[in-house]
Amino acid sequence: MNFFLETLIGGLLAGTLYSLVALGFVLIYKASGVFNFAQGAMLLFAALTFASLHEHGWSFAMALLGAAAVMVLAAVLIERLVLRPLANRSQITLFMATLGLSFILEGLAQGLMGAQVRALDLGIDDVPLFLGEIMVSEFDLIAAGVAGLLVVVLGLLFNRTRLGIALRAVADDTRAALSIGIDLNRIWRIVWAVAGLVGLVAGLLWGARQGVQFSLSLVVLKALPVLIIGGFTSIGGAIVGGLIVGAAENLAEAYLGPLVGGGITPWFAYVLAVVFLYLRPAGLFGERAIERV
Repeated sequence: MNFFLETLIGGLLAGTLYSLVALGFVLIYKASGVFNFAQGAMLLFAALTFASLHEHGWSFAMALLGAAAVMVLAAVLIERLVLRPLANRSQITLFMATLGLSFILEGLAQGLMGAQVRALDLGIDDVPLFLGEIMVSEFDLIAAGVAGLLVVVLGLLFNRTRLGIALRAVADDTRAALSIGIDLNRIWRIVWAVAGLVGLVAGLLWGARQGVQFSLSLVVLKALPVLIIGGFTSIGGAIVGGLIVGAAENLAEAYLGPLVGGGITPWFAYVLAVVFLYLRPAGLFGERAIERV
């Protein structure tokens, strides 16, 4: 039983790192209905910016503020140069724009900051802690706390502020939102800036775990099952989906892995996502599309 609980808790805590990546997707999707393929590149760019500034002698706090400022500036430029010219275009057009944007950001990051792997020390020791007889990771506990704090803040932003109401209005019907005076360009700038800041937090945690390198942008692939399970429009669903994926991967590797020779972790989440697509296509907390025919 102790082994089961330790495996389960370890998976739940590790799943919060997937959730942090998925949160950036949810923010963009809620505001525009577009799947932002560039979220992984934004995560990489933010982490590389922080690591580069820190390498050049900036203190941790100053490097963090500098990276945050860069991501806000990037959001303004993306809105002005990419999104504004494509306003009212189809979702597939905007998706292809984010696909191209991901390659631009990766190329820009490599050109400005180089392609070498950078170690990132956040001052968080990945050491075991014991809760009774159950061992958990200190790093994963802190990551879970950060993810929980972000969910609370973003939940309040979307549900308790006028800005949140405007965001939901733009997501529901862009033209109707424009007709009542909502500034679409301002909304997109804010949402992309917030998604960039979330990407910065996720990039720092993932960079501390596996180093700041270009493969970091591929963590978006693990966010896909999280989004399918939790729902593309739910902030809380991103957290729940991440917990489910993390726990399922750990338990499957521990109990099913020995039966099939191991190697379950890379693909099991996608099998789980396919099951959810059959049983609940909108995810656990996603909004079901209502079509009138």
